[in-house]
Formats: sequence, structure tokens, C-alpha cells
Amino acid sequence: MNEPSSNNEPRRPVNTHKAYHAHVYFEQETLEFARQLCTEAGERFNLRVGRFHEKPVGPHPKWSCQISFGTADFDQLVPWLDEHRQGLSILIHGLTGNDLEDHTRYAYFLGDPVELDVSMFAAQ
Repeated sequence: MNEPSSNNEPRRPVNTHKAYHAHVYFEQETLEFARQLCTEAGERFNLRVGRFHEKPVGPHPKWSCQISFGTADFDQLVPWLDEHRQGLSILIHGLTGNDLEDHTRYAYFLGDPVELDVSMFAAQ
């Protein structure tokens, strides 16, 4: 059901959970653009935008910022992020209470996929 397509295209985000995180990945060169993108998303959709981590945090191997949103925002936010991301990779994942599944089975990317370090969740 949520497997990659036969032509190796990444899985597209699907609205099947009550709550989600979007992790916008950036680097030094794209930091200011990422700030603008996340700030505008927060204001436009009235969402909580987390801190801008200028180092890898948790399973995320790149600098990132987290946007929290729910199923009601999904159908407007996700296409908007995809249209405005200008090459940034964005992880969209459901929040089920199982961090390992959230970052693997329920993980979808806008742009190039980023390999996460989920080893910290193996004990779950």
C-alpha cells in the first residue's frame, strides 16, 4: 500500500493520521530560505513551527525545522510546501506514538529522500 512505485519514485504523503510533523531540511546556504518558508507556513496555516536546529538532532542527519500539523491542515499544507520548497527536502511523517514506524513506515518525502538514523528507536 505505501510501498515505493515500480519506477523508484518516492512515496507521496497520504493523509491517514490525526497528527503529523513536517521536517524541513536545510544547510548553511539555504538557512535563510528555510526560515522564510517555515515562518510563512506557520503564519499562513496558523501552525506551530519549532526551533531551527543548525546541527543534526534525533534521527535527522541534516539541519532541520519541525512544523506540527493535523489532518485538517494536510491537504492544503503539503501541496503548498511542495510547491514552495525550492529544492529543499521535506520529511512528512505521521504521529502514531511509535517513533520507529513514524520515521519508516509512515515517512514520506517532498523532494529527495534523506536517510534517517532510526537506530535510536530500535529499542521500542
